[in-house]
Amino acid sequence: MSDNGASAINLLSYETLVHAVAGAVGSMTAMSVFFPLDTARIRLQVDENRKSKSTAILLAEIAKEEGLLSLYRGWFPVISSLCCSNFVYFYTFNTLKKVMVGNQGRSRPGKDLLMGFISGAVNVLLTTPMWVVNTRLKLQGAKFRNEDLQQTHYRGIFDAFSQIIASEGVGTLWNGTLPSLVLVFNPAVVFMFYEAMKRRAGRGGRKITSAEIFLIGAVAKAIATTATYPLQTVQAILRFGQHKAEGKGGLLGSLRNIVYLLMDRIKRHGVLGLYKGLEAKLLQTVLTAALMFVVYEKITAATFKVMGINKKLKH
Repeated sequence: MSDNGASAINLLSYETLVHAVAGAVGSMTAMSVFFPLDTARIRLQVDENRKSKSTAILLAEIAKEEGLLSLYRGWFPVISSLCCSNFVYFYTFNTLKKVMVGNQGRSRPGKDLLMGFISGAVNVLLTTPMWVVNTRLKLQGAKFRNEDLQQTHYRGIFDAFSQIIASEGVGTLWNGTLPSLVLVFNPAVVFMFYEAMKRRAGRGGRKITSAEIFLIGAVAKAIATTATYPLQTVQAILRFGQHKAEGKGGLLGSLRNIVYLLMDRIKRHGVLGLYKGLEAKLLQTVLTAALMFVVYEKITAATFKVMGINKKLKH
């Protein structure tokens, strides 16, 4: 292989790494800003007896009962999981883009969707144990309205891993994997809409503003979140590990648990019960995704500029 060929491969690998790091930093920044909204969302999803109020009232209620810092409970494990998760997702997505699209070609919504699905599946299989642990740490010490929910006592991330493996088995770390794999649809749709709208906005070599990137990211995430929210509720309940379903292990048992939880939610609270906490989730996830894309684009653009590479938005 020639020196030029080897340099090109190294450059492509470095560019992919830049995208991955920028995606991880962008997601951590955005989640830190809007973290209390995620606290409100997960409380409404897991604690069935907590009344669904406006997000502002719910946050004020939690702060009053548990202290202001409770709104940021579980911040470190969530941010750690998010960093790893987005690094894996962005790295896989941009590697696939290099392979499937190349430098000269233009991607299409169908390819974007396929790349999003594959990236999401890789991400789920690698990072689900971290999300199981951070879900439990985030809810540790919460004052539940539902008396059936038991408090956990973990001293940190590594202690949580150790206790879960010792008392519930290694397989528990992958609780919620099936709905998570189905929910790969969410980021896949986000990236499909994001890339398509970005291509349209950047036609003719026009430079896309930060405000436009924010709006594009917000719209893409809102569409995907609303479509997949009931499964996100099931995912949170399974990760918390205190549901009462009698499903057996394996794929069939996982499917039974999902159906059981969806039908039980409808039976108890009606169809709208599947969307309990959607307001907080939309506020958190839409704003977080929008800000994340802005930070991501700024970091990649600045890095490539320093590297002396002319990287226009030509997706």
